[in-house]
Amino acid sequence: MCELLGMSANVPTDICFSFTGLMQRGGRTGPHRDGWGITFYEGRGIRSFHDPEPSVESPVAELVRRHPIKSHVVISHIRQANVGDVCLANTHPFSRELWGRMWAFAHNGQLDARIFDLPLDFYRPVGTTDSEYAFCWLLGEVRRAFPEPPDDYPALIAFIRERCDSLRQLGVYNMLLSDSRHLLAYCSSKLSWITRRAPFGHASLTDAEVTVDFCQETQPTDVVTVVTTVPLTDNEVWTPMEPGELLLLKDGLEIPING
Repeated sequence: MCELLGMSANVPTDICFSFTGLMQRGGRTGPHRDGWGITFYEGRGIRSFHDPEPSVESPVAELVRRHPIKSHVVISHIRQANVGDVCLANTHPFSRELWGRMWAFAHNGQLDARIFDLPLDFYRPVGTTDSEYAFCWLLGEVRRAFPEPPDDYPALIAFIRERCDSLRQLGVYNMLLSDSRHLLAYCSSKLSWITRRAPFGHASLTDAEVTVDFCQETQPTDVVTVVTTVPLTDNEVWTPMEPGELLLLKDGLEIPING
């Protein structure tokens, strides 16, 4: 299956270190050779890169790895295709507009063919993946229930979690979702996360001979949380998520969710 990478930070932060590890799994240390993508939020706008080529062979991925694009929220994905051809239209993350904001989504797993029986009213997929179809359905459900941005944000999160629980009944549904300010991670089978804050230390990638001293790269007030399918470093303690768990992040910090 595919692999996910997400980041939430309280200051504009680049994801070069983590992406360097992830891209190795796109054909070198992992089998995810069927395309990759990454979305950076800049305010309400997004800067996205997609390529149906393996990330380890992609000049575009090399550009992303070397160029420190800074963002508060990032979502990335490397693909091992199971539903849909290997093509640009089927590369994650997918994005749609709701309430004047761009929402971005990436999915790891495979859903039963019954996913395509769910009704779509507001959004239509461009490609042929179960993932994009699930995103169109999920965001359409949010739009139907909340035509305007809700004042009660916990109610929105509870609604999204309920719909994610429904999608999990159709198969493996690990997901990253953002509305430009928050990063949501929903675990069906496998996700882990880590929050880095002062006092910072060294981190070493599992998939590449790269080590960084975050003391030299950060300020004492920086807070950065990274979410990934499989931990990217071998000398840090990551927190595994449980099936059915939803993690809500804003400015690098976990926001407690009731239930």
